[in-house]
Amino acid sequence: MKRILLLNGPNLNMLGVREPEIYGTDTLASIEAEVVAYAEGRGAAVDCFQSNHEGALIDRIHEAHGRYDGIVYNPGAHTHYSWALADAIGSVDVPMVEVHISDVDAREDFRKISVFEGVRAGLVKGKGRAGYTEAVDVVLGL
Repeated sequence: MKRILLLNGPNLNMLGVREPEIYGTDTLASIEAEVVAYAEGRGAAVDCFQSNHEGALIDRIHEAHGRYDGIVYNPGAHTHYSWALADAIGSVDVPMVEVHISDVDAREDFRKISVFEGVRAGLVKGKGRAGYTEAVDVVLGL
C-alpha cells in the first residue's frame, strides 16, 4: 500500500473562512477527509498535517524520508519565499506534488514565483478542492 503525506502550510487552517471568493467555503478538515477517502479507494493511505510554522513543516518533510511514497503539499505563502522548505523537499527521496486551490498565475505577480519549481515532481493549480485529489493521482502515477 502506498503512503502519502498531505501537507498544508500557513493560513490553510482558515479555509472556509478566509477569502471564500478565492478559496471557497470548504474547510481544511473536509478537504482532508475527502483526500483520505479518495486515496483509500485507490489503495493508498494518507496522513494529514497542517502548520503555520515553517520549522514544523520542515520536520514533517524530514520525517517523510523512508516512510512515504509521496507528498501532496499546498505550501500556501511559503511557496514564494521559503527556500528552507524547498531545501527540505530536495533533501528527502520522496516526490512532492505542489497543489494550490487558486490559479496562482492569474493572481498577483509575487504569487507566480514558486521556490519549489526545481524540486517538485508535479504541480496542480486553480482546480479548487479537486486539485488535491488530482495531486494524489499524480503521486500514485509516479
